[in-house]
Amino acid sequence: MNKKSLLCALPASLFLFSASSAAHFGLMECWFEQDRSEIHCKTGWTDGGQASNYDIKLFDYDDNLLAIERTNSESHVTFPAPGGDFYLVFDPGHESPVEVDVVEMKDR
Repeated sequence: MNKKSLLCALPASLFLFSASSAAHFGLMECWFEQDRSEIHCKTGWTDGGQASNYDIKLFDYDDNLLAIERTNSESHVTFPAPGGDFYLVFDPGHESPVEVDVVEMKDR
């Protein structure tokens, strides 16, 4: 390969590698069990992959950390429901964190 071909191929390959590394973002869905005593969350990626072995944090509205749980092999996590208002955060560290607020959650 000559220098000109290499110089043309390099920017194109950098674009492809950067696009593929930024091709997925975190997702999280959380819900109450019927009696509202537990919170269940499922995490994943926009590309359809599971997000297992990640910390999910539970905060109150004063930003006090109430609990941390790690997602299992099926990307699920369960918390005991706190008494007041709260939100949950999934922050994979390389993209924007995902927050789910108690007002967004439904019963299942």
